[in-house]
Amino acid sequence: MSSLMPPIEGSETMPVEVGPGEFRVGRQDGPADVRMLVGYCTFGSPDAGLLVSLLPSLVHVRGETKLASLMYLVGEEARQRRPARDLILERLLEVMLIEALRSMGGPALSPGLLRGLGDERLSVALRRMHEMPTAAWTVAGLAQEAGLSRSVFFERFRRAVGVAPMEYLLGWRMALAKDLLRREGGGIAEVAVRVGYGSASTFSVAFSRHVGLPPAAYAREHSQSA
Repeated sequence: MSSLMPPIEGSETMPVEVGPGEFRVGRQDGPADVRMLVGYCTFGSPDAGLLVSLLPSLVHVRGETKLASLMYLVGEEARQRRPARDLILERLLEVMLIEALRSMGGPALSPGLLRGLGDERLSVALRRMHEMPTAAWTVAGLAQEAGLSRSVFFERFRRAVGVAPMEYLLGWRMALAKDLLRREGGGIAEVAVRVGYGSASTFSVAFSRHVGLPPAAYAREHSQSA
């Protein structure tokens, strides 16, 4: 969205299509006061809530020439009906989203995964959890990976990511477990081992408490072969 001035109160009208996929609201002559490029993203995983909850609700970017160039390319591609248009748009929008998120940084960034990954020390611990979810992680162990004391790491992680380290690890393990249960439709004991639990019963209790369904019931309801 870009703007030269705020919209005039009471100027709302029904959108008028002025080109393929391009609409104008308000007066139909003269330069536009506000331009909006509207799109949306979908996530293939039903457990997208874990990621979405850790992303900022609003990204406000100023003066990023690379992002402006991407938006120009998206607008040009959207207005033309050339071969492979949808494929090109999909890739451009993916890059635009990543670039917008990447342009954010600093202490003003709201708590979430991006802020955690932007912290040189915390990003090490986050990568370790993602790479080795089955490890017997503790706050002390993760703090050692990050090169911080236990208390400093815990508080710094909680402020940056928005949740405590072990809570984040639990969410990541449960996201992996959901994916395995959906794709394989069962194998509770094997899934338990693959997400870091020593027994199927311990895993089942943790999964049921976190998801609201026992693993077997979740697998039956969400199996991709169903």
